Amino acid sequence: METHDSAIQDSSAGATEVSIIIPAFREEQGIHAVVEGVRRVMDATGRTYEMIVVDDGSDDGTAAEAQRAGARIISHPYNIGNGAAVKTGIRNALGDILVLLDGDGQHAPDDIPRLLEKMDVYDMAVGARTVDSDASFHRKVANRIYNRFATYMCKRRIEDLTSGFRAIKTKIARQFVSLLPNEFSYPTTITMSLVRSGYSLAYVPIKAHRSTGRSKIRIFRDGSRFFLIIVKIATLFSPMRVFLPVSAFMFLAGLGYGLFRIFFLGGRYGPTSAMLMTVAVVVFMVGLVSEQVAQLRFDRNEAIRNPQGGREAL
Repeated sequence: METHDSAIQDSSAGATEVSIIIPAFREEQGIHAVVEGVRRVMDATGRTYEMIVVDDGSDDGTAAEAQRAGARIISHPYNIGNGAAVKTGIRNALGDILVLLDGDGQHAPDDIPRLLEKMDVYDMAVGARTVDSDASFHRKVANRIYNRFATYMCKRRIEDLTSGFRAIKTKIARQFVSLLPNEFSYPTTITMSLVRSGYSLAYVPIKAHRSTGRSKIRIFRDGSRFFLIIVKIATLFSPMRVFLPVSAFMFLAGLGYGLFRIFFLGGRYGPTSAMLMTVAVVVFMVGLVSEQVAQLRFDRNEAIRNPQGGREAL
């Protein structure tokens, strides 16, 4: 179900520059203030914009409060997931630039213009939470681990992998919609997909506030999912970043164990060492083939997006 408010700009009022997408689930307490804050800030910028609140099957007054504040409402018939709500917003947005932020009040609307300023040069700008942001200790530690792991995978410094506050060009966001998961890990996926595809990324330091209501992220369930997604995206875009270290570790382990048996135990090299080294070679070859498949996929997608050659204008 989709409803429109007369206060929100649409395509008949001219080209829409910015689409604000706010996924929301059971945010009745704070969504009105979030929408009003965004409208105040965007009105001051002078840009044409629309504000989309995607109600992900809430069983409270989230949709009614957002609509009363002046947002365009798109409702899921039942709870699908935070990432699914973001994908719905991306598919239905009219603006050339998307701004994504959470509906729980942790992101300050006053930071939106700072993100938009970066869009003249960069393909995506992410609000990177500073150390004085309101977050629990274990979440700060977990985010630091995710950032370092993603930095290795992407070969580029990732300052905040899981931040849901970002601006991105619509054409680019729609290239990766099919890759985004339906859960909370969509920021991880879109960040790594964009970086590994060669698009530009900027970070803007922000102070995140403690969210209203109960947090919907579970550290163990969603934390393990973040790691799996990092490996999945790295394998999809740059397989050798995953396969090569695994292959090297297995080969060195097999070689080291074999030499240990020969020089310290006075035995033969042993089948275990031979097996480890053989499997290491197989893993390396699988990684090499995967790298070629990934390159072919890149070439095909680039040809589809840009049949005349050269990068399309963004």
